[in-house]
Amino acid sequence: MSNSLYNSNKWDKHEHFSIEMFEEGDEMLSTIGIPGLILILVITLIIFGPKKLPEIGKATGQTLKEFKHSARELTNEEADHAKKVESNDQNAK
Repeated sequence: MSNSLYNSNKWDKHEHFSIEMFEEGDEMLSTIGIPGLILILVITLIIFGPKKLPEIGKATGQTLKEFKHSARELTNEEADHAKKVESNDQNAK
């Protein structure tokens, strides 16, 4: 007993369509430009008000700083691990 829904290429077409939508959305995000950023800033100002905006900016900056620091630490740990493995391989020879 076969199901015609699974035998058709309907699922493949839907998957391909969603991938195309993601690629188009990615282009859209890279072309926001200055007017789009101004619009986002105005909407944010209306929603949160002028008193909360500096606090939100400060929190966002601290979060990005912590993220960069953590990413840098992970990169350094990975490089150190690779050096140790390399030196162990050379000592084994």
